[in-house]
Amino acid sequence: MAEEIFDIVDEKGQPTGETVTRAQAHAEGIRHRTAHIWVVRNNGDRTEVLLQKRALNKDSFPGRYDTSSAGHIHTGDEPLESAIRELSEELGIQASPKDLHFAGTFPIQYEKEFHGKNFKDNEIAFVYVLYKDAAIDNLTIQKEELDSVEWFDLEEVYEACQPPRDEKFCVPMGGLEIVRNYVNSQEDRAHTISSGMTIGICIGLAIGTAIGAATKNTGTWMCVGMFVGMILGMYSGARKNN
Repeated sequence: MAEEIFDIVDEKGQPTGETVTRAQAHAEGIRHRTAHIWVVRNNGDRTEVLLQKRALNKDSFPGRYDTSSAGHIHTGDEPLESAIRELSEELGIQASPKDLHFAGTFPIQYEKEFHGKNFKDNEIAFVYVLYKDAAIDNLTIQKEELDSVEWFDLEEVYEACQPPRDEKFCVPMGGLEIVRNYVNSQEDRAHTISSGMTIGICIGLAIGTAIGAATKNTGTWMCVGMFVGMILGMYSGARKNN
């Protein structure tokens, strides 16, 4: 099997034009790129994240729960196409570019010993969110990379990863915080639009009722007022979000 080759990147994750092998990157701590994909779902009033349990033969953090799917970005590849490939290879999830929501980037840098070997990681991670209520039994996991997957409450994972960290998890805090902020912003956005629609409907209903009473056609004008109010309320909520 050919050795993996990565682009060496700057602090913003932009390729410098030089390349490095995977072995050299982790032996010397040379900066490269990875794609991190978080699969999330709404379960009642909770948000849950799908985490993978890393295979025991992994060269870092074996047997611990990590990001839903993640992998190195090979030289010449783009982060999004790498994210789509990793989802397919590791979890059997077929996603299109429009399914993945880019949430941001963050740096990872540490030095640890695994399996008696020194391991240096220095990467820029590109984070994507995929909303998908995936049934675990329907996933095809890549046994060479992970042992299993499990749904966890996002807030419980966040609390567990605060100092002192629960060693059951190895999810990077940078990625976890990006995803948590992204999910919360989407919930706030939905709430703002919903509130705008409710207010718009109430105002439109009141105006429609008044016009209907004056024209003796209350039913029609109430419906018109509700519809116009809903549209205007939705537009107002969207403007506030922007």
